[in-house]
Amino acid sequence: MDTGAIRRRTALGLTVLTASGLLALAAPGSAQADPYCSGRKVRDLTFSTGVVHVYKANGYVCAVTFPKQASSVKRSMSVSVQARGNRPVVDSGQYSHHAGPVMVHAGHRCVWIKGSVDAGSVSSGWILC
Repeated sequence: MDTGAIRRRTALGLTVLTASGLLALAAPGSAQADPYCSGRKVRDLTFSTGVVHVYKANGYVCAVTFPKQASSVKRSMSVSVQARGNRPVVDSGQYSHHAGPVMVHAGHRCVWIKGSVDAGSVSSGWILC
């Protein structure tokens, strides 16, 4: 193999590597958006005192409740996820930052998600069917 052929193959290899690196950086939805749940965000359930972020990946549904006003004061928070036909998985208590994450394997079943911060709450009904 002559020197020109080696240079062409090296240049082609570098071009392919650069292009794949740029595509990896530009691919939407490939990065994890929340450090608590993996997968893609499928829903935000907002209510008067907070929000529940809902994620789905590989048949699993994950949810985390956050207060609207961030503070270091502990307050009553909860989040629950229930796959149809199963019992809910619940995390509740006195938290300053978030409740959860809670994760269930739902497969292709509907889920019911609830969240609360102090007196405000949200209940989704059966979703993601």
